[in-house]
Amino acid sequence: MGDWISIILLVLVGLILIYLELIFVPGTTFVGIIGLIMTGVGIYIAFEKHGDSVGYMIMGGSFVVSVLGLVYSFKAKTWDRFALKQENRSHVNQNYTEGLEVEMIGTAISDLKPIGKAEFNDVAYEVSSHGHLIESGEGVRIVRIDRNKIIVDTIN
Repeated sequence: MGDWISIILLVLVGLILIYLELIFVPGTTFVGIIGLIMTGVGIYIAFEKHGDSVGYMIMGGSFVVSVLGLVYSFKAKTWDRFALKQENRSHVNQNYTEGLEVEMIGTAISDLKPIGKAEFNDVAYEVSSHGHLIESGEGVRIVRIDRNKIIVDTIN
């Protein structure tokens, strides 16, 4: 009787761990491997203790339960809850530096350590200095514009 309980528990817990791997922790493979090993050990014990016919029945039953579980999960649309259905339509600020020019004068509205905010033409921009501290309220001048990165220096 103890053999049957251990065989059934090993196979069922192994199959449950495989399903948990597929549904809740995909990509780790650790839980799935443990489930596969437990199922394999349960089937091995069935072959070892009860012979080939019982071993094949346990292996076939495990296979049928696995296939039925997969078919049910596809029909119940279980996988739809985990699928991404939205489309990402966001974009980078492509015209972020539009209206700015090299040598333009502005004011630091936060400390630049070396990154902070500065205001040019009443619009706040994220700017960066050449690595030195520029305190809030100091006048700054645009030295370089590289794509969306604005490099400033203090006005001497």
